[in-house]
Amino acid sequence: MRQYELTVIFPLEDDLNKAGREQVLTDLAAQGAEIERTDEVGDRDLAYEIKKRKRGRYVLFTLKTEPVKIAALDRIFKLNANILKYLFVRKEL
Repeated sequence: MRQYELTVIFPLEDDLNKAGREQVLTDLAAQGAEIERTDEVGDRDLAYEIKKRKRGRYVLFTLKTEPVKIAALDRIFKLNANILKYLFVRKEL
């Protein structure tokens, strides 16, 4: 298993934010990812407008998973309407 950092930008609305976060946690668990940490980064202005929004709530997940699972998670996250943007980064030890 490799260690990754997943940064996700959610909408500011509480109901969309909560639903999006729960779905991300469910999807990660379904793919067998071990979540080590979840850090709330906070609300920030976006560099450009995404889905007609200028601000988003950033959350950083530190997780362990197999590299082949990243592609599956990428396909799943693209279909989640409660995620504005996301980025997987392999964490070097």
